[in-house]
Amino acid sequence: MTGPAGVVLALLALAPALAAPASAQTIDTARALYAEGRFLEAARDAKLLKTSEGYTLAANSLAVHGFFNAEDGRKQALFKEAIALAEEAVRVGPGNPQAHIELAHAKGRYAETIGTLEAIEEGFAVQVRNAAEKALALKPDLAAAHLVLGTWHARVIGEGGFMARMLYGASEKDALAHYDKALELAPGKKYPLVQYAQGLLLLDDDDNRGIARRLFARAIALPSADALDRLVHKQALDGVAAIDGG
Repeated sequence: MTGPAGVVLALLALAPALAAPASAQTIDTARALYAEGRFLEAARDAKLLKTSEGYTLAANSLAVHGFFNAEDGRKQALFKEAIALAEEAVRVGPGNPQAHIELAHAKGRYAETIGTLEAIEEGFAVQVRNAAEKALALKPDLAAAHLVLGTWHARVIGEGGFMARMLYGASEKDALAHYDKALELAPGKKYPLVQYAQGLLLLDDDDNRGIARRLFARAIALPSADALDRLVHKQALDGVAAIDGG
């Protein structure tokens, strides 16, 4: 069950730049593992750097693996570990916007495993939003931050009901504005298109089906650059099949 804090984050390719050549080679190795879909190995190598960039990539790797690949019984533990790594990334590099995005991502994924009521009681809706807004404050043109916030508004409205919408100040207008900005900042990327489509279906499954299908189709038409793109490609195919079958 997903809660209002559940956030499907479209995480764009991380591009941390480190000063020392030796560290850069290590982070490049971790990134290469990530691109191949070897997410657990990427997390292992990245966290050994003990840098904000390394912890960020490690958290992202575990969250992606947990969502797409892990069995249900393993997901929660992976997301909890991803939260711890993202928190360390923020502690080591509080000015790193990607670290705050990964904190939102990991907490959103964990919230999905505990259900709506518990997610609300434990404050995950606020925590996810605050982390994403911090990232945006640090880097206003960060597409991933706009994408997270778009999905945050869509989920609170679509899954939290009227009271959750009033409590947290979510709005359809803000959801669409953030999604549009994410597409503007990250043209030619599959994940923002898929997340936008899924967000539209959360906002209004009936009225938005046509627009959502077109967004899924645009994502399908784009080439897959790495393993995450291939996983997202399947999401888009499933989205089109669900719309056509419904």
